[in-house]
Amino acid sequence: MVVIVMGVSGSGKSTVGRLLAARLRLPFIDADDVHSSENIAQMQAGLPLTDDQRAPWLRALAERLRAGEAQGGVVLACSALKERYRGQLRAGLQREPEWIFLDGTEAVLRERLAKRSDHFMPEALLDSQLAALERPSYAQYFDVTEAPVAIVSAVAERLKGREAL
Repeated sequence: MVVIVMGVSGSGKSTVGRLLAARLRLPFIDADDVHSSENIAQMQAGLPLTDDQRAPWLRALAERLRAGEAQGGVVLACSALKERYRGQLRAGLQREPEWIFLDGTEAVLRERLAKRSDHFMPEALLDSQLAALERPSYAQYFDVTEAPVAIVSAVAERLKGREAL
């Protein structure tokens, strides 16, 4: 089983993803940890990445997802903003991933980003992420103001009976 927790910066992907991976007893991948130092420096400077700059990152994530699926499952926290990025992530998987979309208002997301000091993604890039976001019709949606443990419980309930539980 592959579960992808997605959304823009500040939506809580890493927090929900870590908690969900622990609940499902699966490995966790934070896509932020897979970015190159060059990509991180560019984002820290407030400049959005181009698709060409994202390409190696998406390939690396897809490889990790395939390896995780082969080992019994994995949870990934990744922005996955565009449908073509999601297509790249699912390429080569045996089954369609479970998509968990953490959705929130711009005001809530800005407030969260303004309070965050330990991350390379500046609040200034939220506009470009919101502009690029293509909302998936097939994802399970959760409001970012819900408690992460409540989101994890709801996702785990939905996945009950599948091979990961």
